[in-house]
Parts: sequence; structure tokens; C-alpha cells
Amino acid sequence: MRFTSLDDWLGWLEQSHPKEIDLGLDRIRQVAERLDFLSPRAKVVTVAGTNGKGSCVTAIGGLLQTAHFSVGVYTSPHLLHYAERIQINGKPVADQLICAAFELIANACHSSGEGAAEISLTYFEYGTLAALAIFKQQNVDYMVLEVGLGGRLDAVNIIDADVAVITSIAIDHQAWLGDNRELIGREKAGILRAQQVFVCADENPPQTIVDLAQQLHTKAYFIGRDFAFNAQDKQWQWQGKTERGEQVSLPLMRKPHLPLPSMAAALQVVHLLNVELTPDQIEPTLLNVNLAGRFQKIFYQSRQFIVDVAHNPAATEYFAKRLRAEPVTGKTFAIVAMMSDKDTTASLAKLVHLVDEWHLLELKNNPRAASIAVLTENLLSLNAQVTHSGGINNLMNELLIKAQPQDRIVIFGSFFTVAAALAYLQADSQASRGIL
Repeated sequence: MRFTSLDDWLGWLEQSHPKEIDLGLDRIRQVAERLDFLSPRAKVVTVAGTNGKGSCVTAIGGLLQTAHFSVGVYTSPHLLHYAERIQINGKPVADQLICAAFELIANACHSSGEGAAEISLTYFEYGTLAALAIFKQQNVDYMVLEVGLGGRLDAVNIIDADVAVITSIAIDHQAWLGDNRELIGREKAGILRAQQVFVCADENPPQTIVDLAQQLHTKAYFIGRDFAFNAQDKQWQWQGKTERGEQVSLPLMRKPHLPLPSMAAALQVVHLLNVELTPDQIEPTLLNVNLAGRFQKIFYQSRQFIVDVAHNPAATEYFAKRLRAEPVTGKTFAIVAMMSDKDTTASLAKLVHLVDEWHLLELKNNPRAASIAVLTENLLSLNAQVTHSGGINNLMNELLIKAQPQDRIVIFGSFFTVAAALAYLQADSQASRGIL
């Protein structure tokens, strides 16, 4: 084997391809063909979208598990450990399985008979093929695959899904996907196939999605038209359809913690897959579906922390809504770091009226990170002041002294931000890592 440790493999993958992002399906499809991955035995659900897709993927996986199926889930990026990306029945797979999959892929890249060209793949493409390899080896019943970037040219799109899902569409990754919702929607809709079952959880979908779904004669189910939910206080109710067009509804249930449009889409998906679950099975499943870094509450040294990977205006608006719904009697302190390719000002603006003190996290070793100077200028333009900036240890230590038990500390802005905070909190055995 080329490497025996996952860290060594990942270090090699980070520098093995000339581009970090190299959209296109030709290279990865060739390798997948060599490995016979393109027609999996398992049924496949592919989920694209700007926000809410990770929640939808996790909920679909949880519901299928409750129905006693073996389920492989592939997501990205990870927070603390690479194996978070490849899970079977809710648990990350062993490092050794990933290493063996990488070795299989590397061999396929380098040899496929006389005269075959060597193929170079990106870090993400290796990860996608590794997930497919492991799910095939472990003979899962379902694969639930999260699109990494866009849809049309994303590595996950080499697989024809049995059900395609698009969650919300918002402005993000403009350099790759376009600078408006119509262009972005068209890229996301690239996961659709002719005659395919399609579920859309965007309550105001771009016309490009609607048009392509019609052109391909998909069996489309749109939220607000074919399935819906009604929320009231701490309860919600879902209504939807089966593939035969039969109306289905569930009684009032307690509201889950993850976004309701994504939960509603997950329920629509499992009904379209003819998976039978009772309300008594569905309610606890959705209540117990947890996703690290999505309004994740952690109590540490009698202080409440809320960490969230919200990193674009639509996501921070939803984060702000959740914070307003759970006010505190004390102050709200914020730690934030964002990537420079995001709309930082608009993202911060959604939260500026909820935060009493701003603390900026410096991500020194991340070349994509927005500088402290830029974020300071953003906040000043919003009439907010920066109290302190620095590394995660300094900021956390300072706030543990300053914040009182009636206060809360929110940490958001990117996966890198949340990962830094979780690494700090989980390093101490006193941290309670439950998600409420």
C-alpha cells in the first residue's frame, strides 16, 4: 500500500492534483468505469442545494435506518476527522477502510490495460470514489450522497440517482456557479435526469429548476405544491404524496432542531421510496437527528456555546432567526471567522443586532480566510465594534472569564471556524458535547 495512515494519504491528496477544485466529470467517470462503480446495486438519493442539504441528507439517512435498511451517507466537508464524510448507519467508517479505498482508486488511476492514460484526480474526487467503493464493499441498501459544489459538474453527479433532491438556493460560490439564483439553480439542477423522481425543498425555486424539471419530464414534487408542512410553536405537521399520487399526512409532531423544509423534503423522499414508517417511528427519529455545527449547543464551564457553520447571508439569516427564538437574559458574545470569497458584510448584517460583543478569530494557516482587517471594516460599516481578535485559545479563554452563566457565546462563519471551536471544547474532558 502506498501509505498506511489516513493522514499520510490526505497529505498526499492535497498536493497530488494541480488544482484544488477542478470541476468536470470526464476524469472521475473514467476511473469509476474502471472500478465498476457507475451502476450501484444500492438505491441512490443525491442531494444538492446551497443551504440545508446536510440536514436533509442526515434526516433521510436516519429515517432509512429506522426502517432497518443499511445506509451509506457521504457528506462534505468534515469538521474534525475525515471519516465524518463517509458513514454507514450513522457511524464514520474506519480509517483503514478509507486507506484501502484510496489505494484501490490510485491503482485504477494508474493502470487500466495497455496504452491507458494515467488519470489525476482531486482530493474531493478521491473522497467521492472512496465512499462509493466502501458502500459497494459493505453492500449497503441505500446511498445518500451530498453534492459538494453545484451539481452539474460535481463529482457526485457521475451517479444517476433514483431520487434527486434540491434544497434551498441562495447566492454562494459565485466564481464557480454564477452570480444570481437562476444561474446557480441551473447548475444545481444538473443532477436531474429524464423521468427521474425529483424533490425540491426551495419554497421559491429559480425558474431554471422548474423549466429543466419539465423538459426532462421528471416526476417532480415541489414544496408548497406537492408536499408541505405547517409549524406552530413547538409542533409541526407534514403533508405529502406517494409516487402513485396518494395524499399522505402525519399527525402533529414535536418540531425537530434542523430546518423544517429539509425535514419535509426528507419525509417526501422516504415516501417516494415506498419506505413504510409509522408516526411513532418518524417523530423520535427526526427529533434525534443531529448534525454537528448546525445550531449545536455545547455547555462548557457553565457557559452556553452555540456553534453554526452559517457562512452566507441566507444561512446567517436562518441562524439569527433561531437565536431570536431562544433569547437569553444576559449578553450574546460572538466569535466569527469567514472565508474571503463569501459576502461577509451581508452575512454579518443578519446578526449584528443580536450580538453585544464581536470577537474575530484569526485563521492564520488558511489562505482563503478573510483578514481581521476586512472583517473589522465590515462590522464598522454596520455600526458594530470589534472587542478583540486573535487565535481560538486566546478568544475562548478571554470569553470564559468575561461571559457569565446567563450569557451565550455564538461561534459561526465557516466549517473552519466551527472546527477550531470544537477542537478547543472537546480537548477538555469537562465539555459536554450533547446537542440539544
